[in-house]
This record gives sequence, structure tokens and C-alpha cells, in this order.
Amino acid sequence: MQPLRSFDDLTSLLKRSTRRVSLAVVCGSDEGASRAAVKAVEEGFASVVFVGHTDKVHALPWVENAPKEFVEFLPACDDAEAATKAVKLVRERKCEVLVKGLLHTATLLRAVLNKECGLLADHGVLTHVAMAEIPGREKLLCFTDAAVIPYPTQAQRLVQVEVLTKVIRALGTPVPRISLLHCAETVSDKFPHTLGYGEIKELAAQGRWGEVLVDGPLDLRTSLDAAVLKIKGIHSCLEGDADGLVLPDLESANLLYKALPLFCGAREAGILQGTTAPVVLPSRGDSWQDKFLSIAMAVMSLN
Repeated sequence: MQPLRSFDDLTSLLKRSTRRVSLAVVCGSDEGASRAAVKAVEEGFASVVFVGHTDKVHALPWVENAPKEFVEFLPACDDAEAATKAVKLVRERKCEVLVKGLLHTATLLRAVLNKECGLLADHGVLTHVAMAEIPGREKLLCFTDAAVIPYPTQAQRLVQVEVLTKVIRALGTPVPRISLLHCAETVSDKFPHTLGYGEIKELAAQGRWGEVLVDGPLDLRTSLDAAVLKIKGIHSCLEGDADGLVLPDLESANLLYKALPLFCGAREAGILQGTTAPVVLPSRGDSWQDKFLSIAMAVMSLN
């Protein structure tokens, strides 16, 4: 498989697939989640179970016109029951991807994080991975964590490297290049997150995450621009061509996530990882097209 360079590459590959991935859409009465799910059905790589808000979902014209054999409905009394039922479908492997619709994030996450019947993986770390297609850049860029962990501990950062590596490999890149970000290229006790970067690089060199290149601390430009790396006289195994970025904290990652579309016209997608199945948890400001790309990202991450 050739590395996927754009969202068009990603969706084209999924459209050629002979297998449909089943989506559990929770309270999908909003235009964004429902249209995105139906688009995935129409493109041929998904089927969908709408859980909760079924009367309202039935009435949506794009749902009404969707291929009936690939769309199911499961009623629920309220949002909490819908979340529980959808998580159960995924936990029992009757569905493979969980998609948030028109309900509070906290309601969905309570079901996802339920210790007895939720979806949290054994390591117990939930994290967010974003993917961006940036004009002028020749490949997709992944980064973490713009939505879940405010200030990652060292243990959480190790999981972030693990899931980021997994997502990048699913895009067809056999040896992911991961940059551990900072505002400079030096370790400092004034910035505690940099103190653990040495351990992460050592574990990567020992093969903890398979074949992967990890370096840091590097700033954003030396991570992604070989010319700047050369000007600064810095040697890095990433050669200014990182596939993935581990940001210091949620604030910096969230700023990057919002700045890329605003200033660069980037297209973005994002999913939750650290769960036994991918979870699409879009922002309220995302268009249905953005949510469709997040579903496509989630489906690809299963590979």
C-alpha cells in the first residue's frame, strides 16, 4: 500500500473496499452526524445503526433516501440510554465505530468510560488524534492531543506515541516519524514535559512501538521544515519531515487544531483513541463534511 497523501486518497481507498464498517451513531438527529454517516454509506464503505432520536432521524431527507439495506434504527428512551446501547453494540462487536450525534459529550463519555461495560482499553488512557491536510504540504499530518488530556503525564504521553504511531501506519507509512514538540530544541527543567522526552526516544530505539523514528525536543519548524533544520545546524533522524506531532499540552494542540483551518485552509479530522474501537467525537463547529472525514479516519484506523 502506498502512503496516503490526502483525504481524497483516503476516501478513494475506502470506496474501493469490499467491506462495510458498521457505525453506531448516537442521537444522530443533527445534520452533521447523520449526513456524514449517510455519505459513508453512499460511498460504499459503511453501514449505520442510528441509536436514539429515531423518529427525528427517520424524518431527515438524506436518511430517508439512503440505501435501506445499510441503515438500521434502534430506539432509546433518552440520550443516556442511547449512549449505553450504542456502546454495547460496539463492545459486542456488532458495530465497529462509535459516532457522537446530538447529545452532550459528557453523556457519551460516561458510557464510553464505564469501568464495567465501557470501551476504555486496558492501559486506561483516552486521547485524541487529529489529522490535517495542509495546502502546500505533500502528506497528511497527525497530532495529539487537542481535546482530552490537559497536561499529559509521562505514562499518558507514552500511550499518545503508541496510538499516533498506529494511526500513521494505517495510512500506509511503515516507519512513522514522530516529533516530540517544544518551543526550542533543548531539555529544560523549566518545562517539565521535556524531561521525559529522552525516555520516550530510548523506548522507541528499543522497539517498543515497532519500527518508528522519534526525536525531540524539536520546535514546530524544525519538525516539519528541513531547510530550517539545516539553518539551525541541528541533526535529527526526522530530517524535518515528521508524520506526527506530540504536543506538550491540550492548549497548544487545540490552538494548532484551530489555527490550521483558520489560517491555512486545512481540512481536518479527529478521533478518540485509547478505546477498544475508534470514537468519532466531533466539535460542534465541524461541518458535516468534516465529520465525514473523521468517520473515514476512524474506519482507516481499524486497518
